[in-house]
Amino acid sequence: MPTIDTAALAQLRDVHLTLGGNHVLRGIELDVHRGEAVSIIGPSGSGKSTILRCITGLLRPQGGHVTLDGTDIGALKSEAQLAELRKRVGFVFQQYNLFPHLSVLENLVMAPIRILGRNKADARREALALLDRVRLGGKADAYPGELSGGQQQRVAIARALAMRPELILFDEVTSALDPEMVGEVLAVIRELVQEGMTCVLVTHEMRFAEEISDRVYFIEAGRVVEHGSAQRIFYRPDSERTKAFLTRALNGDAQRPAARSAFSPIRFDQLSFSV
Repeated sequence: MPTIDTAALAQLRDVHLTLGGNHVLRGIELDVHRGEAVSIIGPSGSGKSTILRCITGLLRPQGGHVTLDGTDIGALKSEAQLAELRKRVGFVFQQYNLFPHLSVLENLVMAPIRILGRNKADARREALALLDRVRLGGKADAYPGELSGGQQQRVAIARALAMRPELILFDEVTSALDPEMVGEVLAVIRELVQEGMTCVLVTHEMRFAEEISDRVYFIEAGRVVEHGSAQRIFYRPDSERTKAFLTRALNGDAQRPAARSAFSPIRFDQLSFSV
């Protein structure tokens, strides 16, 4: 496992958030350290995805503090300040959110050119390297509608990586995929984790979460019921609610073995880019 820094890269402290009269988050405490893979698990509607949106500033809690590398996100007043912070965080959603009228390559180079100010040639070289990285090198000129769901999600991951984020958030990225496509996406995430990318995953893929996570948070009804190492949460949970959830979830997951990587062992941190 990669070495984990002692200081948290992302941190939530006593975070409360109400949406439409619904108290979605109720005092969330959560830490993500550099080089760490953290999985957030729990029933649907428990506030898991809301936590990710708080980390990026897409949602502003009414109480508590959310910090990224020591910066209090709640203290950022302008959209320009938030945009600067979001450059550091990649977000891969359940829906791929690719631009359908742009080619795969154009989807990858748009943000690095417009937001980071990279020149077109360098952005293109980096994008092509990333497409090779996720085994889609032959799809640069294809359009999203010509790709399978699993391929589109891999493009979305490559697009997030093109911004060279310090932290990448995965929000139920396999839930919209057919079962046979899930493994190809999980294989990419697995390799990123092995290479030391700091990741937070909201997922219902319990066996995958057990395999790749340094720490796991079990969330229910907007609260952290318990958290700890993957080994402890999955095999020695303290809470009866955690035990009941995992029993149900793992029984449902039994028909889907954790995907093994069929991807070439190209390391993201070994790709050479000219910026």
